[in-house]
Order: sequence, then C-alpha cells, then structure tokens
Amino acid sequence: MTETSLDTATKQSTESNVSTTETTTGESEEQTKESWRQYSFTGEPVLSVEDLNVWYGDDHALTDISIDIPEESVTALIGPSGCGKSTFLRCLNRMNDRIKGARVEGSVSFNGQNIYDEGANLVELRKRIGMVFQHPNPFPKSIRANVAYGPRKHGDIDRGLVPRLLGRDDREKENELVERCLRDSALWSEVNDRLDSNALSLSGGQQQRLCIARCLAVDPEVILMDEPASALDPIATSKIEDLIEELAEEYTVVIVTHNMQQAARISDQTAVFLTGGELVEYGDTDQVFENPESQRVEDYITGKFG
Repeated sequence: MTETSLDTATKQSTESNVSTTETTTGESEEQTKESWRQYSFTGEPVLSVEDLNVWYGDDHALTDISIDIPEESVTALIGPSGCGKSTFLRCLNRMNDRIKGARVEGSVSFNGQNIYDEGANLVELRKRIGMVFQHPNPFPKSIRANVAYGPRKHGDIDRGLVPRLLGRDDREKENELVERCLRDSALWSEVNDRLDSNALSLSGGQQQRLCIARCLAVDPEVILMDEPASALDPIATSKIEDLIEELAEEYTVVIVTHNMQQAARISDQTAVFLTGGELVEYGDTDQVFENPESQRVEDYITGKFG
C-alpha cells in the first residue's frame, strides 16, 4: 500500500471511529453546530441566558448555555436524566443559590436585567419567577390559607385580630384573590365548598393544581415547572397539561419533562440537553420532533438511548 493510500485508509478509519464511537450513555460522538441552537421568534425575550456554566463542586453540570425564551409561551426542556435540565431551570430564579457547593457563571437576564447582579432582590425575583416542583408540596393548612400565604407574607393582604380591630382587614380582597387563583388553576369548581379544609386532604392532582394556584397568587410573570405531572395519574396529568396551555396565554411557562409526548403536545419550543450539560438543539417543537438537526437528538427522541 502506498503512503497516500495508507493516509487515506487511516483517515477513513478515524472518521469511521468518530461516527460510531459510543459514550457511556449510548450517545454517538457528534460535533454540535451553533446553528442548531439558534431559534428566532417575534418580540423580545423575557429570559435571555448567555454563557451559563454551573458546577457542583468539581462536577461541571452545565456547559456554555445560551438561550432566549419568548414570553407567553411554553418552553419544554427535555433530555436524559443527569443532563442538567433541572439545574438549568433552577438557574432561572437562582434556586441553585440554596445548594451547597453550587457555583454559577454567566448571565441570566429577566426583562433586560441580569438576575445575578450583586444586590439583586431574590424575594422579588422569586415572586416574579415562580416555581412548581415535581411533587406537590401544599402547606398543612387550609386550601384558602395555601393560596393566600404568599400575599399575606409579603404584606399585600392584611388579616388577623389586629387588622380587624383597626378596620384594615382584607377579608374581601383575600376572598377575591383565592377564587381568582383557584379558577385560573382549574380547581375552583372542585373545592369552592371546602376552602377551610386541610389541603392535604386533596388528591395528588388537586394538590399540584393548588400549588399552581399558590404560585399565581403572587402575580408572577414566569412560571417554572419541574416535571409537574410525573407523580400523577393519566387523568390528573391531562388536567395539568390543559392548564399549562391555558396559563401560556398570560404567563411564560418553562417546563422540564421526561415525557416527550407531553413536550410535543403542550410546548411551543423545545430545548434538548444531552450528556455533559450541553444544549444541543433548540427550536420550534414540531421541527425538533419531526426533523431534528442533530443525529443525537433524533436518536434520543426515537428511543435509541436515554
């Protein structure tokens, strides 16, 4: 074999190895293209993330994430376990600040303001960017008290003996707020005759919708959801999905889900995270699911790994 032929054979062998080598999670090696992550939409983003990196100790959980999220829409975050979806979600209202050893670099702008600037008001931030967790977590209080908890704590509603004595009791205002939020969370018709019952007496699906009502009570602009239906039965899941689509008419919703059918049903755009905390593809949901740019994304969606 000539030198030229040997070089050609070596090159072909190397290219073949690159295309077929598997990672420990079953992903084929692939060179990610920046164009796969560029998603154009009308209007200004409500959230704009640039060069976001997150470490838990020495573990590099998110790598150079840049993404813009449009308002009044549903953005789904999908990918295999451990790829950084929930870590990314928590970065959007600085919940990772509560995790020991977590370190965040980069910027997250909310309506043009970097939430990681020194002196940022985290209480106000988490009012405007609320969060609903994977497992329902109602307080062991009445349904009414759960919904009114945030406005009471922040001083937007005054209740109790002293306000009554001073003529400042906001009972009517609270009643209106509770009804509005329970209606907006599609729960009012099921609980309006037992508002003083303990919230823990509700079913799992009802508890999750109550937690959404509690989030709405502080008047957020963005609602973050970390697998909100993963612990629910199919009927309750369907109600949550219908609710998310309705909420997107007034709020910006960002949802982490392992259920790709759910992401396809309810989201407007989808971001796919893969091994190493890498954002591989981001775009219109129909395009990502029906004609993905990345082979790894196609392999993940079709169930070849993950």
